[in-house]
Amino acid sequence: MELTKRSNGTDWEAEAATAQSILFKMGSEYYGLSIALVREIIKPLPITRFPKSPVYVEGVIDLRGRILPIVNLRKMFGLEPIAQTDDTRFVDLQLEGLNIGIIVDAVSEVMNIPQHLIEPAPPIVAGVEGKYLQGIARLDDKLIMLLDVDEIFGQWKKV
Repeated sequence: MELTKRSNGTDWEAEAATAQSILFKMGSEYYGLSIALVREIIKPLPITRFPKSPVYVEGVIDLRGRILPIVNLRKMFGLEPIAQTDDTRFVDLQLEGLNIGIIVDAVSEVMNIPQHLIEPAPPIVAGVEGKYLQGIARLDDKLIMLLDVDEIFGQWKKV
């Protein structure tokens, strides 16, 4: 018997594989994305609006001398927009070929999500906006929708 296998056939390496994710809320739902993409989490700064941008692009901010476009995921996903609160945060993401900020209702925590708890989004959920999901994780009493940032922001990434 291999050392990486349990007696019940479970693969230790696969069970130990986790996805380190930042969890945030939009409404009453939890979302997650890879912590490796997050440069920093900041309190909202004044946004300079940009004419003729898509409705979900709020504008740009000056983040310590760096211009950062800000996208409102609520609007992008077709959720009802809400006013910013004390819990609202901007998440500065650094993707390959793109730096972008997203507005989230609140940042919850950073956690390691075991891969075996992540399932593909059901086809009925994975409609147009469902393509933005890498999967759904079931943790304790909540479902966490794991975002596919390449799919969400791929149209703006430099090749």
